[in-house]
Amino acid sequence: MDKILWKVEGMTCSNCALSVSKVLQKQGMQQVQVNAITGDVSFETLDAANMLTIAKKNINELGYHVVDDSVVAVEKKKPFLGTYLEKFWFTLPFTLVLMTAHWAMYFHVHFLHNAWLQMAICLPVFIVGMNFFGRSAVKSLRKGIPNMNVLIALGSLAAFVYSFIGTINGNETQIFYETAASIISLVFLGNWMEDASVESTRKTIKELTKQHKVMANMIAYDDAHNENIFPIENTFLKTGDLVLIKSGEQVPQDCKILSGEAEVNEAIITGESVPVFKKQGDILIGGSVLANGNVKCYVTATGKDTILNGIVELMKQAQGQKPPMQLLADKISAIFVPTVVSISVVTMVVNYFFLHIGFGDSLMRSIAVLVISCPCAMGIATPAAIAVGLGRAAKHGILYTKTDSMELFAQIKQIVFDKTGTLTSGKFQISNFKSDIEETDFKKLVYSLEKFSNHPIAKSIAAAWKTQEVLRWQNIEEIKGLGMKASDKEGNIYWIGSAKIDARITDTSHHLYVTKNNTVIGWIDIADEVRPEAKAVINYFKSKGITTILLSGDSQTKCEQVAKQLGVDKVIAEQTPQQKLDVVEALCKTAPTVMVGDGINDAPALAKATISVSLSAASQLAIQSASVVLMNNGLQKLPIAMQLGEHTHNTIKGNLFWAFFYNIIAIPFAAIGLFTPTVGALLMGLSDVVLALNSLRLNWKKVASI
Repeated sequence: MDKILWKVEGMTCSNCALSVSKVLQKQGMQQVQVNAITGDVSFETLDAANMLTIAKKNINELGYHVVDDSVVAVEKKKPFLGTYLEKFWFTLPFTLVLMTAHWAMYFHVHFLHNAWLQMAICLPVFIVGMNFFGRSAVKSLRKGIPNMNVLIALGSLAAFVYSFIGTINGNETQIFYETAASIISLVFLGNWMEDASVESTRKTIKELTKQHKVMANMIAYDDAHNENIFPIENTFLKTGDLVLIKSGEQVPQDCKILSGEAEVNEAIITGESVPVFKKQGDILIGGSVLANGNVKCYVTATGKDTILNGIVELMKQAQGQKPPMQLLADKISAIFVPTVVSISVVTMVVNYFFLHIGFGDSLMRSIAVLVISCPCAMGIATPAAIAVGLGRAAKHGILYTKTDSMELFAQIKQIVFDKTGTLTSGKFQISNFKSDIEETDFKKLVYSLEKFSNHPIAKSIAAAWKTQEVLRWQNIEEIKGLGMKASDKEGNIYWIGSAKIDARITDTSHHLYVTKNNTVIGWIDIADEVRPEAKAVINYFKSKGITTILLSGDSQTKCEQVAKQLGVDKVIAEQTPQQKLDVVEALCKTAPTVMVGDGINDAPALAKATISVSLSAASQLAIQSASVVLMNNGLQKLPIAMQLGEHTHNTIKGNLFWAFFYNIIAIPFAAIGLFTPTVGALLMGLSDVVLALNSLRLNWKKVASI
């Protein structure tokens, strides 16, 4: 299966996305994902030629425009009246003249009362409108995916045809050319306003995803091995290229430091403006800025392989997901157009046959129902809020990988923290040790075991006791929740881990034990510092009435010490990864639960939590299991993540309430004649703008930091 990536322009809501998705699925495409806000479309197909051409044609026929990223863009001549705004300005003068004709008695322009003249003035507007709305409506009906243009086309067509019949019969009481023209003109204006408002919700994501072109100082060597430095655009850099980055310059691509030291501002990723110290061997993230210092580096990743792009892709995937509240809106949007057409017909019948309203007025009420209805309002309610919420979170160094977390944060009753590397800094020091063998041999043995582990404690020990003399193992593996196990070529079995590695260990007061063939040959005590922000974070959640729980594989004594220091409500210690998973699963059954962790041991439990939070310095497995990733390597942004999630949830609720309220109120009002078709067309366009503006308020919602 080939994976295809497209950009589809012209989508403004999930109703549009649903139409595009159905076209692709009918064409046999699989794994279809459509993001209405960003315009990103991805799918898999077996036939990368014929089916793609047909699918692209079908989507274009619905009124959208497919931009194929796999094909080099060729600049085409801009079509006449190619944008909504151009169409609006073209139709506006004709519409204003017809509106003047409608009120001719007040403006003393009686010659405009001529029905044939009004038809001639309306005709250009009607042709432009039908060329867009009519064609799109017919094609959507042929494909069994009726879109909003069906409502607009039916409304304007009914007004024009009824007026044309009146013109032929010489009946001036059924001339409504101004209605047909005003519907078309105002919907063009509304579509432009809708596009403009939706575009404003994309800006934050675009700023993050935009590839800034900067000049890099590339290092090259001539035949005499002399170093030469010359400027090159960062987009031309390749993996392995050498670059010099000076103080104040932007890191051109992901790099690894070969020599030099620097303080680096990584606000583009972490949201923190405080510079981070970097030295030889450290990774520099493309887009970060050297606040002070000069370094020589080699490029480790470019373009789509960079860390920043990986974050952007996660954000795009998150935007494509549908939170729980969106599912109801999608179901309603899918049947919205046929339902409104049915209501419009019923309106016509009831007004004319039962209420004995004149046929012309009954028709106008029926048309008003068609044009005032807005399926896009329900469709845009959630995606617009999600887009703004994700963008603001990214600015704070918070990455939501699952958008339903933004809704679920509002329901959370308890939060579970791992200890090591989460509530504590993960920066460990060896406070004491004892061995039955020579100290040098003991350190060499421990380093040879721990260098293969990803656990924070193991990394700290390996860094402290690093040596060039390393033992060679026949076999070595990391046993989750226990420690490292290795065997040498003589068949000796070595372990390093907690007291759980051997049931015969009776003195469990030390952190780590080293055994050889089931005999303890030494122990190590570790000191770990509590994160400076941890107590404030715990206090914040307690102030919200959320129960705080410490869940760890460490000893009961060590966990209780940390819990007492921070004021944690409950301690569950000495847990294996399976036990952690069972505990979190049980907690989630009692109440919605957040799990915060960073190690391999935490990955299974993270996957079971209602919301899983991981730190950016965590193991890759933990990050993949998380629905929220804090990019600042600390807990200080966790309260902000929760507040932004709650604000986004409330904004979605407000948007959906407005969307449902608007349609529930507007349609009956139109049906009883309180709104004319012209007013209905204007209100329909404004409804989407209201939702977009309400979503943009998320950018200024107050969040309390600790």
